[in-house]
Amino acid sequence: MRNITMAAATGLAAMVLSGTAGAGQILDAVKSRGNLICGVGTGTAGFMLADSQGKWVGLDVDVCRAVAATIFGDAEKVKYVPLTSQQRFTALQSGEVDMLSNNTTLTLTRDTALGLDFTAVTYYDGQGFMVPKKLGVKSAKELDGATVCVAPGTTTELNLADYFRANKMNFKPVVIEKADEIRAAFFSGRCDVYTTDSSALAAVRVANVPAPLTQDDFVILPEIISKEPLAPAVRHGDNQFADIVRWTQYAMVEAEENGITSKNVDEMLKSDNPTIKRILGVTPGMGKALGVDEKWVYNIIKQVGNYGESFDRNVGMGSPLKIDRGLNNLWTKGGLQYAPPIR
Repeated sequence: MRNITMAAATGLAAMVLSGTAGAGQILDAVKSRGNLICGVGTGTAGFMLADSQGKWVGLDVDVCRAVAATIFGDAEKVKYVPLTSQQRFTALQSGEVDMLSNNTTLTLTRDTALGLDFTAVTYYDGQGFMVPKKLGVKSAKELDGATVCVAPGTTTELNLADYFRANKMNFKPVVIEKADEIRAAFFSGRCDVYTTDSSALAAVRVANVPAPLTQDDFVILPEIISKEPLAPAVRHGDNQFADIVRWTQYAMVEAEENGITSKNVDEMLKSDNPTIKRILGVTPGMGKALGVDEKWVYNIIKQVGNYGESFDRNVGMGSPLKIDRGLNNLWTKGGLQYAPPIR
Protein backbone atom coordinates (compact mmCIF):
# COMPACT_ATOMS: atom_id res chain seq x y z
CA MET A 1 0.00 0.00 0.00
CA ARG A 2 2.85 2.38 0.89
CA ASN A 3 4.56 1.75 -2.47
CA ILE A 4 1.38 2.55 -4.37
CA THR A 5 0.89 5.71 -2.35
CA MET A 6 4.47 6.84 -2.92
CA ALA A 7 4.17 6.17 -6.65
CA ALA A 8 1.00 8.18 -6.80
CA ALA A 9 2.63 11.03 -4.88
CA THR A 10 5.64 10.97 -7.20
CA GLY A 11 3.34 11.09 -10.22
CA LEU A 12 1.37 13.97 -8.73
CA ALA A 13 4.56 15.89 -8.02
CA ALA A 14 5.70 15.39 -11.60
CA MET A 15 2.34 16.67 -12.87
CA VAL A 16 2.54 19.74 -10.65
CA LEU A 17 6.10 20.51 -11.75
CA SER A 18 5.29 20.06 -15.42
CA GLY A 19 2.19 22.22 -15.01
CA THR A 20 4.12 25.10 -13.47
CA ALA A 21 7.10 24.92 -15.82
CA GLY A 22 5.31 27.00 -18.44
CA ALA A 23 3.56 29.25 -15.94
CA GLY A 24 3.91 32.91 -16.79
CA GLN A 25 4.92 32.49 -20.43
CA ILE A 26 1.79 34.10 -21.89
CA LEU A 27 1.74 36.84 -19.27
CA ASP A 28 5.46 37.49 -19.75
CA ALA A 29 4.94 37.82 -23.50
CA VAL A 30 2.05 40.26 -22.96
CA LYS A 31 4.12 42.39 -20.60
CA SER A 32 7.17 42.32 -22.85
CA ARG A 33 5.10 43.34 -25.88
CA GLY A 34 3.43 46.15 -23.96
CA ASN A 35 -0.13 45.36 -24.96
CA LEU A 36 -2.79 42.66 -24.81
CA ILE A 37 -3.87 41.05 -28.09
CA CYS A 38 -7.56 40.25 -27.74
CA GLY A 39 -9.54 38.16 -30.23
CA VAL A 40 -13.02 39.60 -30.73
CA GLY A 41 -15.84 38.87 -33.17
CA THR A 42 -16.25 40.46 -36.57
CA GLY A 43 -18.93 42.81 -35.31
CA THR A 44 -22.02 42.53 -33.09
CA ALA A 45 -23.64 45.72 -31.82
CA GLY A 46 -23.38 46.03 -28.06
CA PHE A 47 -20.74 43.31 -27.72
CA MET A 48 -17.87 44.02 -30.09
CA LEU A 49 -17.97 46.59 -32.85
CA ALA A 50 -15.60 49.16 -34.34
CA ASP A 51 -17.30 52.57 -34.27
CA SER A 52 -17.11 55.28 -36.92
CA GLN A 53 -13.67 56.30 -35.63
CA GLY A 54 -12.42 52.71 -35.71
CA LYS A 55 -12.52 52.39 -31.92
CA TRP A 56 -13.71 49.03 -30.64
CA VAL A 57 -16.60 49.21 -28.17
CA GLY A 58 -18.93 46.72 -26.49
CA LEU A 59 -19.39 44.42 -23.52
CA ASP A 60 -16.79 41.92 -24.76
CA VAL A 61 -14.41 44.75 -25.61
CA ASP A 62 -14.75 46.02 -22.03
CA VAL A 63 -13.50 42.64 -20.82
CA CYS A 64 -10.33 43.09 -22.89
CA ARG A 65 -9.94 46.65 -21.62
CA ALA A 66 -10.41 45.55 -18.02
CA VAL A 67 -7.73 42.83 -18.36
CA ALA A 68 -5.33 45.43 -19.79
CA ALA A 69 -6.13 47.71 -16.84
CA THR A 70 -5.29 44.85 -14.47
CA ILE A 71 -1.97 44.06 -16.14
CA PHE A 72 -0.76 47.51 -17.22
CA GLY A 73 -2.90 49.96 -15.27
CA ASP A 74 -4.04 51.22 -18.68
CA ALA A 75 -7.24 49.96 -20.33
CA GLU A 76 -6.17 51.26 -23.73
CA LYS A 77 -3.20 48.92 -24.09
CA VAL A 78 -5.15 46.44 -26.23
CA LYS A 79 -4.86 45.37 -29.85
CA TYR A 80 -8.11 43.91 -31.21
CA VAL A 81 -8.13 41.11 -33.78
CA PRO A 82 -11.55 40.41 -35.35
CA LEU A 83 -12.09 36.67 -35.87
CA THR A 84 -14.88 34.58 -37.38
CA SER A 85 -16.29 31.60 -35.50
CA GLN A 86 -14.14 29.33 -37.67
CA GLN A 87 -10.93 31.27 -37.04
CA ARG A 88 -11.12 31.99 -33.33
CA PHE A 89 -9.88 28.77 -31.74
CA THR A 90 -7.00 28.31 -34.17
CA ALA A 91 -5.95 31.93 -33.59
CA LEU A 92 -5.85 31.37 -29.83
CA GLN A 93 -4.13 27.97 -30.04
CA SER A 94 -1.43 29.32 -32.38
CA GLY A 95 -0.69 32.35 -30.21
CA GLU A 96 -1.99 34.89 -32.72
CA VAL A 97 -4.10 36.28 -29.87
CA ASP A 98 -3.58 36.12 -26.10
CA MET A 99 -7.25 35.60 -25.26
CA LEU A 100 -10.71 35.42 -26.79
CA SER A 101 -13.55 37.69 -25.71
CA ASN A 102 -16.07 37.19 -28.48
CA ASN A 103 -19.30 35.55 -27.30
CA THR A 104 -17.75 32.09 -27.10
CA THR A 105 -19.84 29.45 -25.33
CA LEU A 106 -18.19 27.39 -22.62
CA THR A 107 -18.70 23.68 -23.30
CA LEU A 108 -17.03 20.53 -22.01
CA THR A 109 -15.25 19.63 -25.25
CA ARG A 110 -14.02 23.16 -25.87
CA ASP A 111 -12.68 23.35 -22.34
CA THR A 112 -10.85 20.03 -22.65
CA ALA A 113 -10.11 18.87 -26.19
CA LEU A 114 -9.06 22.26 -27.58
CA GLY A 115 -6.37 22.98 -25.00
CA LEU A 116 -8.20 26.02 -23.68
CA ASP A 117 -9.22 27.38 -20.30
CA PHE A 118 -12.47 29.30 -19.96
CA THR A 119 -12.64 31.90 -17.22
CA ALA A 120 -15.63 33.58 -15.55
CA VAL A 121 -18.91 33.78 -17.48
CA THR A 122 -19.41 37.34 -18.73
CA TYR A 123 -22.88 36.85 -20.22
CA TYR A 124 -25.51 34.14 -19.71
CA ASP A 125 -27.36 33.68 -22.98
CA GLY A 126 -29.44 31.19 -24.93
CA GLN A 127 -30.09 30.45 -28.60
CA GLY A 128 -33.15 31.85 -30.30
CA PHE A 129 -34.76 32.38 -33.70
CA MET A 130 -35.67 35.51 -35.64
CA VAL A 131 -38.10 35.55 -38.58
CA PRO A 132 -39.75 38.16 -40.79
CA LYS A 133 -43.08 39.19 -39.29
CA LYS A 134 -44.78 38.64 -42.67
CA LEU A 135 -44.28 34.87 -42.31
CA GLY A 136 -46.87 34.89 -39.53
CA VAL A 137 -44.85 32.42 -37.45
CA LYS A 138 -45.48 32.59 -33.71
CA SER A 139 -43.37 29.66 -32.46
CA ALA A 140 -40.22 27.76 -33.40
CA LYS A 141 -42.40 24.65 -33.49
CA GLU A 142 -43.87 26.07 -36.75
CA LEU A 143 -40.52 26.11 -38.59
CA ASP A 144 -40.73 22.67 -40.23
CA GLY A 145 -39.18 22.90 -43.71
CA ALA A 146 -37.64 26.35 -43.15
CA THR A 147 -34.30 27.51 -44.51
CA VAL A 148 -32.11 28.67 -41.63
CA CYS A 149 -29.09 30.99 -41.71
CA VAL A 150 -26.41 29.81 -39.26
CA ALA A 151 -22.67 30.26 -38.66
CA PRO A 152 -20.37 27.21 -38.97
CA GLY A 153 -18.16 25.91 -36.17
CA THR A 154 -20.57 27.10 -33.49
CA THR A 155 -22.70 25.56 -30.77
CA THR A 156 -25.53 27.32 -32.63
CA GLU A 157 -25.12 24.97 -35.58
CA LEU A 158 -25.16 21.88 -33.33
CA ASN A 159 -28.11 23.08 -31.23
CA LEU A 160 -30.10 23.82 -34.38
CA ALA A 161 -29.74 20.26 -35.63
CA ASP A 162 -30.57 18.84 -32.19
CA TYR A 163 -33.69 20.98 -31.81
CA PHE A 164 -35.17 20.11 -35.19
CA ARG A 165 -34.35 16.43 -34.74
CA ALA A 166 -35.91 16.35 -31.27
CA ASN A 167 -39.07 18.00 -32.60
CA LYS A 168 -39.22 15.76 -35.70
CA MET A 169 -38.91 18.71 -38.07
CA ASN A 170 -36.81 19.25 -41.16
CA PHE A 171 -34.81 22.32 -42.14
CA LYS A 172 -32.36 23.44 -44.80
CA PRO A 173 -29.24 25.08 -43.37
CA VAL A 174 -27.66 28.07 -45.10
CA VAL A 175 -24.18 28.01 -43.58
CA ILE A 176 -22.25 31.30 -43.83
CA GLU A 177 -19.08 32.16 -41.93
CA LYS A 178 -19.04 35.96 -41.67
CA ALA A 179 -21.63 37.69 -39.49
CA ASP A 180 -22.29 40.54 -41.92
CA GLU A 181 -22.85 38.06 -44.75
CA ILE A 182 -25.28 36.03 -42.61
CA ARG A 183 -27.26 39.18 -41.89
CA ALA A 184 -27.29 40.17 -45.55
CA ALA A 185 -28.53 36.72 -46.56
CA PHE A 186 -31.33 36.80 -43.99
CA PHE A 187 -32.52 40.32 -44.78
CA SER A 188 -32.45 39.62 -48.53
CA GLY A 189 -34.77 36.64 -48.03
CA ARG A 190 -32.25 33.93 -48.82
CA CYS A 191 -33.31 32.19 -45.61
CA ASP A 192 -36.53 32.20 -43.60
CA VAL A 193 -34.87 32.13 -40.19
CA TYR A 194 -31.78 33.56 -38.53
CA THR A 195 -30.58 31.64 -35.48
CA THR A 196 -27.88 32.62 -33.01
CA ASP A 197 -27.64 33.76 -29.38
CA SER A 198 -30.76 35.71 -28.44
CA SER A 199 -28.68 38.73 -27.40
CA ALA A 200 -27.07 38.85 -30.84
CA LEU A 201 -30.50 38.59 -32.49
CA ALA A 202 -31.67 41.55 -30.42
CA ALA A 203 -28.59 43.49 -31.49
CA VAL A 204 -29.10 42.67 -35.17
CA ARG A 205 -32.78 43.62 -34.99
CA VAL A 206 -31.96 47.03 -33.52
CA ALA A 207 -28.75 47.90 -35.33
CA ASN A 208 -28.57 46.07 -38.66
CA VAL A 209 -31.96 46.05 -40.40
CA PRO A 210 -31.45 47.70 -43.82
CA ALA A 211 -33.83 50.44 -44.98
CA PRO A 212 -36.60 50.61 -45.96
CA LEU A 213 -37.20 47.68 -43.57
CA THR A 214 -37.42 48.41 -39.84
CA GLN A 215 -36.98 46.33 -36.70
CA ASP A 216 -40.77 46.02 -36.50
CA ASP A 217 -40.66 43.90 -39.66
CA PHE A 218 -38.91 41.12 -37.72
CA VAL A 219 -39.88 39.00 -34.73
CA ILE A 220 -37.72 37.08 -32.25
CA LEU A 221 -39.62 33.90 -31.40
CA PRO A 222 -40.23 33.08 -27.71
CA GLU A 223 -38.33 29.78 -27.58
CA ILE A 224 -34.83 29.68 -26.06
CA ILE A 225 -33.42 26.30 -27.05
CA SER A 226 -30.06 26.15 -25.28
CA LYS A 227 -27.79 27.35 -22.50
CA GLU A 228 -25.03 29.62 -23.80
CA PRO A 229 -22.68 30.69 -20.99
CA LEU A 230 -20.36 33.10 -22.80
CA ALA A 231 -16.87 33.44 -21.36
CA PRO A 232 -13.36 34.57 -22.27
CA ALA A 233 -10.94 31.80 -23.22
CA VAL A 234 -7.16 31.50 -22.85
CA ARG A 235 -4.65 28.80 -23.75
CA HIS A 236 -3.64 26.07 -21.31
CA GLY A 237 -0.22 26.58 -19.80
CA ASP A 238 -0.27 29.86 -17.89
CA ASN A 239 -2.34 29.65 -14.75
CA GLN A 240 -1.42 33.17 -13.65
CA PHE A 241 -2.71 34.73 -16.86
CA ALA A 242 -5.92 32.67 -16.63
CA ASP A 243 -6.33 33.82 -13.01
CA ILE A 244 -5.92 37.47 -14.06
CA VAL A 245 -8.60 37.17 -16.75
CA ARG A 246 -10.93 35.30 -14.38
CA TRP A 247 -10.52 37.63 -11.42
CA THR A 248 -10.83 40.71 -13.61
CA GLN A 249 -14.42 39.69 -14.35
CA TYR A 250 -15.04 38.79 -10.73
CA ALA A 251 -13.70 42.20 -9.68
CA MET A 252 -16.20 44.01 -11.93
CA VAL A 253 -19.06 41.99 -10.40
CA GLU A 254 -17.75 42.37 -6.84
CA ALA A 255 -17.42 46.13 -7.33
CA GLU A 256 -21.03 46.41 -8.48
CA GLU A 257 -22.19 44.33 -5.53
CA ASN A 258 -20.38 46.69 -3.14
CA GLY A 259 -21.63 49.85 -4.82
CA ILE A 260 -18.25 50.86 -6.26
CA THR A 261 -18.65 52.71 -9.57
CA SER A 262 -16.45 54.68 -11.94
CA LYS A 263 -18.02 57.86 -10.56
CA ASN A 264 -17.49 57.18 -6.84
CA VAL A 265 -14.36 55.00 -6.82
CA ASP A 266 -12.09 57.84 -5.66
CA GLU A 267 -14.43 58.60 -2.77
CA MET A 268 -14.64 54.86 -1.97
CA LEU A 269 -10.88 54.85 -1.33
CA LYS A 270 -11.75 56.61 1.95
CA SER A 271 -14.28 53.94 3.01
CA ASP A 272 -13.90 52.25 6.39
CA ASN A 273 -15.54 49.08 5.06
CA PRO A 274 -12.91 46.30 5.29
CA THR A 275 -14.23 44.59 2.15
CA ILE A 276 -14.04 47.76 0.07
CA LYS A 277 -10.57 48.54 1.42
CA ARG A 278 -9.37 45.07 0.33
CA ILE A 279 -11.01 45.32 -3.10
CA LEU A 280 -9.51 48.73 -3.86
CA GLY A 281 -6.05 47.87 -2.51
CA VAL A 282 -6.16 50.30 0.41
CA THR A 283 -5.52 47.20 2.49
CA PRO A 284 -2.74 45.54 0.46
CA GLY A 285 -2.41 41.86 -0.38
CA MET A 286 -4.88 41.06 -3.15
CA GLY A 287 -2.68 42.51 -5.89
CA LYS A 288 0.32 40.61 -4.60
CA ALA A 289 -1.69 37.38 -4.56
CA LEU A 290 -2.61 37.88 -8.22
CA GLY A 291 0.84 39.17 -9.21
CA VAL A 292 -0.35 42.64 -10.23
CA ASP A 293 -0.44 46.16 -8.79
CA GLU A 294 -2.45 46.61 -5.61
CA LYS A 295 -4.58 49.22 -7.41
CA TRP A 296 -5.71 46.70 -10.06
CA VAL A 297 -9.41 46.85 -9.17
CA TYR A 298 -9.30 50.62 -8.81
CA ASN A 299 -7.81 50.84 -12.31
CA ILE A 300 -10.52 48.59 -13.77
CA ILE A 301 -13.39 50.50 -12.19
CA LYS A 302 -11.96 53.96 -12.81
CA GLN A 303 -11.27 53.28 -16.51
CA VAL A 304 -13.90 50.69 -17.50
CA GLY A 305 -16.54 50.64 -14.76
CA ASN A 306 -18.16 47.84 -12.80
CA TYR A 307 -20.09 45.03 -14.49
CA GLY A 308 -23.44 46.80 -14.21
CA GLU A 309 -22.04 49.98 -15.74
CA SER A 310 -20.56 48.06 -18.65
CA PHE A 311 -23.78 46.09 -19.19
CA ASP A 312 -26.00 49.16 -19.08
CA ARG A 313 -23.76 51.23 -21.37
CA ASN A 314 -23.32 48.56 -24.02
CA VAL A 315 -26.42 46.36 -24.11
CA GLY A 316 -28.74 47.43 -21.29
CA MET A 317 -31.17 50.26 -20.72
CA GLY A 318 -28.53 52.90 -21.38
CA SER A 319 -27.91 51.49 -24.86
CA PRO A 320 -30.01 51.28 -28.05
CA LEU A 321 -30.45 47.52 -27.45
CA LYS A 322 -32.19 47.91 -24.08
CA ILE A 323 -31.70 44.23 -23.15
CA ASP A 324 -33.06 43.39 -19.70
CA ARG A 325 -30.42 42.22 -17.20
CA GLY A 326 -32.37 38.99 -16.58
CA LEU A 327 -29.96 36.14 -15.82
CA ASN A 328 -27.08 38.61 -15.93
CA ASN A 329 -28.28 40.49 -12.89
CA LEU A 330 -26.43 40.15 -9.61
CA TRP A 331 -27.32 37.08 -7.54
CA THR A 332 -28.74 39.47 -4.93
CA LYS A 333 -31.28 40.59 -7.53
CA GLY A 334 -32.27 37.15 -8.82
CA GLY A 335 -29.57 36.79 -11.48
CA LEU A 336 -26.60 34.46 -11.93
CA GLN A 337 -23.73 36.93 -11.68
CA TYR A 338 -21.96 35.85 -8.51
CA ALA A 339 -18.32 36.56 -7.72
CA PRO A 340 -16.19 34.74 -5.14
CA PRO A 341 -14.89 37.08 -2.44
CA ILE A 342 -11.76 39.14 -3.04
CA ARG A 343 -10.01 38.30 0.22
